This record gives sequence, structure tokens and C-alpha cells, in this order.
Amino acid sequence: MGLILLEALAALLILVFIVWWTMFSGRDEGEPPDAQEPPSDREPPAGR
Repeated sequence: MGLILLEALAALLILVFIVWWTMFSGRDEGEPPDAQEPPSDREPPAGR
């Protein structure tokens, strides 16, 4: 019984590590800033 609990704990730790790795591995500074605003619908595109 103890071996089953140990394996379940190991699987849970691996799952938590995979989730943490996929959330934070690609970002140097954490979350990106919200400084960029979406383009306005009233302004024409720059190339025309």
C-alpha cells in the first residue's frame, strides 16, 4: 500500500512540474506588460 501511495505522489509531483515548466519556461521576465493597446478600427492600415 505504501508503494502505491509513493508512486501516486511521484506522479503528482511530475504533473505539477510539467505544468509549471510549460507556464513559465518561455518568459524571461514573467508576465508580459499590458502596455500595448489594440489597434483602433477608425485608423486605416499603414500600407494604404
